[in-house]
Amino acid sequence: MTTRATAFSKVTLSLRVLGGRPDGYHELDALVVPATEPHDSLTFAPTAEMSLRVSGPCAAGVPVDASNLAWRAAHAVGATVSIGLVKGIPPGAGLGGGSADAAAVLAALGGGCDAAMIAAELGADVPVCLQGTPARMQGRGEIIEPIAGLPVLPLVIVAPEFGCDTAAVYRAWDALGEPRAHRELDAPRGYPGPFVNDLEPAAENIEPRLQTFRENAEDIMGKPLLMCGSGSAFVAWFDDDAAANDAQQRAADAIGERVWRSDVIVGSRSS
Repeated sequence: MTTRATAFSKVTLSLRVLGGRPDGYHELDALVVPATEPHDSLTFAPTAEMSLRVSGPCAAGVPVDASNLAWRAAHAVGATVSIGLVKGIPPGAGLGGGSADAAAVLAALGGGCDAAMIAAELGADVPVCLQGTPARMQGRGEIIEPIAGLPVLPLVIVAPEFGCDTAAVYRAWDALGEPRAHRELDAPRGYPGPFVNDLEPAAENIEPRLQTFRENAEDIMGKPLLMCGSGSAFVAWFDDDAAANDAQQRAADAIGERVWRSDVIVGSRSS
């Protein structure tokens, strides 16, 4: 029997980095939401030996061995399966693709296991991806406070062809003296704000093309954009579907394929 699951993007609408921790991670205070696009699709079939096959538009460079978070999550819950992973979430975009894959595995195969504890052991973003609803994320990512009552929010997500290495961005943040975000964006109605990203100065320091990409996308869409997590993707939010659809079309015409019309998922995880 084949089991199917969907891994949704993790969009960080606001990120404060409060400082380093003795364990090598960083203390965070973030507003994180799951979003419909881009997404990954997974299938699992029982097998005698674990295997992983990766395909899709964003498959390049994704590991197909035991270093992959989906593989590690399956192993952690004692499942021996053949995993088919169709990658729609670009690696190195700050959209939590690997963590979302691990969370989808735990949700689909982790019956009877302490999935929350396993999620925290697998990676800092896996617990909030497993939560599957808007949440305030604190600590290194293991403290999750669900946020109820947020309205559905139309999004457009854009990503350049290059990615950002999360560890390198955090090292740059440390080296630059723990800078604060240089931009504060007004949050849409119903959302706590302002929206900020303390990692943006560090990401732009190690990848100067980010600022040019963002400014060009802002000119095209007529909206300010916020960097997602450690980059390289950016997100814009809109008052209604029509405005978001129009901006997505203009961005797709100008930028190309790595433009997604998305929505914040405000209900429970749907696989």
